[in-house]
Amino acid sequence: MTDMKSSPAGRSGAAAPAPDPASAAPGQTATTDPLGAAPALAGRRRSEMLYFALRNPKVILGLSVIVAFLLFGLLGPLFSEFGPRERNAGPLGAAPSSDFWLGTTWTGQDVFTQLAHGTRATFQVALMAAAISAFIGMTMGFVAGYRGGRLDEILMMITNIVLVLPVFVVVIVVTAYLGISNTATQALVIGLFNWTWVARAVRAQTLSLRARDFVDLARLSGVRTLSIIRREIAPNMASYLVMTFILLFAGAIVFAATLDFLNLGPRGGMSLGLMLQQANQQAAMSLGLWWWFVFPGAAITAITGSAYLTNVGLDEVFNPKLREM
Repeated sequence: MTDMKSSPAGRSGAAAPAPDPASAAPGQTATTDPLGAAPALAGRRRSEMLYFALRNPKVILGLSVIVAFLLFGLLGPLFSEFGPRERNAGPLGAAPSSDFWLGTTWTGQDVFTQLAHGTRATFQVALMAAAISAFIGMTMGFVAGYRGGRLDEILMMITNIVLVLPVFVVVIVVTAYLGISNTATQALVIGLFNWTWVARAVRAQTLSLRARDFVDLARLSGVRTLSIIRREIAPNMASYLVMTFILLFAGAIVFAATLDFLNLGPRGGMSLGLMLQQANQQAAMSLGLWWWFVFPGAAITAITGSAYLTNVGLDEVFNPKLREM
């Protein structure tokens, strides 16, 4: 669980790359720049980031692997004539072959079909859980950091209470008693308990940005709080927020796989963690059916590893001090 709470700044060691005068430009809207120079500067900066991102090998490799697995999850089931839980689809415990590309399980289920459906379900849970965590954490962090005062104390008190809870134990208890019937419910459970570090990190960045001149000018101009956060503060944290979402996505994959492996996830479908649980339950390792657990384990490792690799590459892109020329 510690990986899920690591800073998106990667090797830089800071909470996030400190915005320089040029990076503050995306937040300077028409309110602060009546001549319209800020949008042009923001466009040039986005083009610059895209230029370096497309030339960073870590970003290219990481995103390529993630997109490849995403396409496999979306299109893979179309190439299978079996269901993910359909037994006797082939010979019992058959090794990978031209007929069954990834082999079959001890009950004759097609591993390729299970892997395709499992990858799709894993992506669904991870993306939904990351979106829920990002929404809660970023909202709490923006409001607490910008408004300050008593509201900041209350929001941070709530954050600290959730933060000190043994999250994994609480989630196990909740899922064991309430049950998880589908991927949406599983994503909601994960998302509700994985936002605290995001709230604290975003609050720290917001505290720094709210003292900038362009924020003061917007405030004096009578711009509403929500508009200031949306138009002035959030754009200057865009790189940090993107990297935060990537970490939430990778962490949600591991979290969901762990719950499924403990048989606390949805039982009606198929996921990568559930494949590992079934392989372990039916002694696939002892029977020599290595393909039953190696392929889903490799998929989880490849997706999460690629997400973290992408995060490191984006850190080099967004932080000029780490940028590889």
